[in-house]
Amino acid sequence: MNPASALPLALIQLEVPPADVVTQIGEQPRWFIDALDLQPDDYLIIRPHLGEVLPDFDQISGAILSGSWAMVTDHADWSERSAAWVRAAIDYRLPLLGVCYGHQLMAYALGGTVADNPQGWERGLLPIRCTEQAQRDPLLQTLPAGFSVWLSHRQSVVIAPPHAQVLAASERDGCQILRYSPQALSVQFHPEFSRRIMDACLPSGAVEEGSGCGMEGKDWARALLVSFWQQTRPSFRQVQGA
Repeated sequence: MNPASALPLALIQLEVPPADVVTQIGEQPRWFIDALDLQPDDYLIIRPHLGEVLPDFDQISGAILSGSWAMVTDHADWSERSAAWVRAAIDYRLPLLGVCYGHQLMAYALGGTVADNPQGWERGLLPIRCTEQAQRDPLLQTLPAGFSVWLSHRQSVVIAPPHAQVLAASERDGCQILRYSPQALSVQFHPEFSRRIMDACLPSGAVEEGSGCGMEGKDWARALLVSFWQQTRPSFRQVQGA
């Protein structure tokens, strides 16, 4: 096992992409594995939609909840089980990062409202703007006030959970980053995406917004993902006194 971490990071895969997407780029965990350059001992994959049991908190260093082609508002059994697990994980103070569907699922689990975005789809490389609170957030304070992110979603968190901090917004989505606890946050965008993944996930005939090109300069969303991964490491916890 990697000596930097005694426990693996849980990659919680929430449903499966369409077959043509899988053929091109694989399933969601692969995107995070590649983005973080994870080694086999660094992670484990859990698929609640296949009936797999969500992990015991003392057996993992943290968890990433993936995006999905499903909808939180469908209230599938596997999704509701995952939401209950999220609530317990928050109480346990487990490091959590929700991404797209995972973002919406965490917000729903903690009392927020998820629905079709009344402003419509966000799809492409689009700008978000961080709040002043984000500049004081331990995980986000090194990020610039504004940067571009990969987005592909129809539903949104339309009302944040009570006590959650809204740390970033886009033109059509007021909840791009939510902080729930010192250990848990979620993002509507895809920090694991690349241009290749975005192209593969774009439905046939769909119109992409934004610049239509790759990231210019540093990929700040990816930097956030890496920072979360570092947060799950024992060295980080020791420095923070956790």
